[in-house]
Amino acid sequence: MKTMLLSISFSLFISSVFAQVSFSTDPISVNEKRIEQRIFELAKYGRNEKGEGQRVAYSQGDIEGRAYFMDLMRQAGLDVRIDFAGNIIGRRDGKDPSKKPIAFGSHIDMVPNGGNYDGAYGAITALEIIEVLKENKITTNHPLEVIIFQNEEAGLVGSRAMAGRLKIDALGQMNASGYTIAEGTKRIGGDPDRLSEAARKEGDLAAFIEIHIEQSKVLESQGIDVAIIEGIVGIEDWDITVTGLANHAGSTPMNDRQDALIAASKLVLAVNDVVNSYEGAQVGSVGKISVPSGAPNIIPGKVEMSLQMRDLSTEKIMKMYTDIEKRAQEIAKETNTQIAFEHLNLSSTPTFASKEIQEKMIQAAESLGISYIKMQSGAGHDTQEMAALGPIGMVFIPSKDGISHNPKEYSSPAQMAKGANVMLHTVLLLDKK
Repeated sequence: MKTMLLSISFSLFISSVFAQVSFSTDPISVNEKRIEQRIFELAKYGRNEKGEGQRVAYSQGDIEGRAYFMDLMRQAGLDVRIDFAGNIIGRRDGKDPSKKPIAFGSHIDMVPNGGNYDGAYGAITALEIIEVLKENKITTNHPLEVIIFQNEEAGLVGSRAMAGRLKIDALGQMNASGYTIAEGTKRIGGDPDRLSEAARKEGDLAAFIEIHIEQSKVLESQGIDVAIIEGIVGIEDWDITVTGLANHAGSTPMNDRQDALIAASKLVLAVNDVVNSYEGAQVGSVGKISVPSGAPNIIPGKVEMSLQMRDLSTEKIMKMYTDIEKRAQEIAKETNTQIAFEHLNLSSTPTFASKEIQEKMIQAAESLGISYIKMQSGAGHDTQEMAALGPIGMVFIPSKDGISHNPKEYSSPAQMAKGANVMLHTVLLLDKK
């Protein structure tokens, strides 16, 4: 009987130990309510009298929103500074000062009459990671950096400056706030005269990762929790001029016209056909078209239009262009017009995410039971500039109806928490390496 009691007691002890071990190894998690609360708190800054979000870079709302966010960063224990480019950088020391920082963040400026989630969600998630580590008394081996980039919406200004790629002549450009980049940078605490000192060197970061709303509805339509981004597409632009012969629209027979707009219209359809004929997620758009003559009684003699194509493969973009140019020659012959292409010097090359970081993100998602797919980003992000400083990675979460840059943009608290947890555990996995 005594032996039986000892055996039962020992079994209960072992069960208790395993229960404690199981409990203590449960994955740490972000605070879903806190993320949403901060989305709404930040949204208060920059609202106009109609309640519309107007926190464009350099505006009073942007200045107040940055102050609010820096206060939260300090409360979370970060050492906060503003670099000469106007970026906000919060640092948390790691156990090993010789290691390079793992950085994460986004931006809090918005487009005029924008939404509450674009950029802001990524910034708030970055801060949430720090909050959770602090609450769980976890000190990483690597130092950590939360980076809030200035003026992402008008040309990735802050991240380009940090990467040493912001051109001096860009400082005179004005954004929707009514301030130039130089003036705005001063307003938010930077110094455009010392911009070069904000540039960091290749290899300065162990990694940079960012999370963002998707800006399309692939995730929502497939019922997937997150997307692991393989890369950010390259962009190639052309101006196209179609030249026909302006003539009287009333007296010129239909079969004796050199109508530039007819030719341009056929070319728009040809662009769509060619881009759709390739496998993959490439896109091609004619987003601008104008008829200089612009009168109802004149046959259009000239049309000016744009062509933009995006893909992770520059080679594929140029193959599509070759096919489009061939179709243009056929259309020009058919319509008795001339079609000329001018390749603009505005291209951005594809930026590929680190395969190792993608693997860590997948590992994090799988360990948490979070569904994922791989995807390319068709929009530009600060992350692509950070690739000059170290390996990069990116995660998307669903945005309702694929809406972005719009007051209607929305991601649920549960969707935001799932993405933030993938980010949190990716940081921990990267830190172990």
